[in-house]
Amino acid sequence: MPPAKKRTRTYDPGKIRTAVLAQLSNVRDAVRTLTPGQLALPTRLEGWDVRDLVAHIGMAVTAVHRALDQPEPAKADAVLLDWPFGTSGNAAAIADFTRRLAADHPDLDAYLAEVDGGLRALLDAHPGTRLLATGAGALSLDDYLVTRAVELVVHTDDLAAAVPGLDIPYDRQALAACTRLLADALAVKAPGGSTEVRVPPYAVVQCVEGPRHTRGTPPNVVETDPLTWIRLATGRLAWQAALADARVSASGERADLGAYLPVMG
Repeated sequence: MPPAKKRTRTYDPGKIRTAVLAQLSNVRDAVRTLTPGQLALPTRLEGWDVRDLVAHIGMAVTAVHRALDQPEPAKADAVLLDWPFGTSGNAAAIADFTRRLAADHPDLDAYLAEVDGGLRALLDAHPGTRLLATGAGALSLDDYLVTRAVELVVHTDDLAAAVPGLDIPYDRQALAACTRLLADALAVKAPGGSTEVRVPPYAVVQCVEGPRHTRGTPPNVVETDPLTWIRLATGRLAWQAALADARVSASGERADLGAYLPVMG
């Protein structure tokens, strides 16, 4: 995937920091209730049980810690919209690291408390302009925290799907940031203006090559809810399955997004 050409949407740094901490707290509260049997349940991530998934959520947050431990890059050479396209290349290494974390931290509540405390201390100590070396290139801490909101929301949904009856709240700002970044990534992957993708109340983007819509009702419209969109964008839900279950509405000859999904592995 070529580097993103469109100007990246801006996010309020203070709101994103608060959202990341709030969603991590929501996960911690849920994990505290899990029984040993529930921790052993399989997840929709192949080969991972719930314990592995929780360890991975902590790992996604401590990516901030690891990045801040490295020398600061000389300059930013990436934008936020590059990140969704650079997440799948090291899947095997991530899975291995995740399983080691799960084995090394039998007390997941204590582990997540340590993760939370460490993140708060780092955010107090470092400005949002601090550059970090990431898999997508050098990004500011403020931008990288948007990606942590995405990780937390996506894996909160994975956790809720794995444990029947587990109700985990979504911080509104975290859910909005996740929805918007993945919608903007679709517009980068399928550039154009013939199709309008609506994910109320958080995002509307134009995408797909073809005649550009300028006024009135667009001829090609896709609409869905935030969690369905996130599942489609990350490969948790197939396009045809979403259509068949009426989880998404699509009208117009250019409203089939199946060829462009997922946008993030």
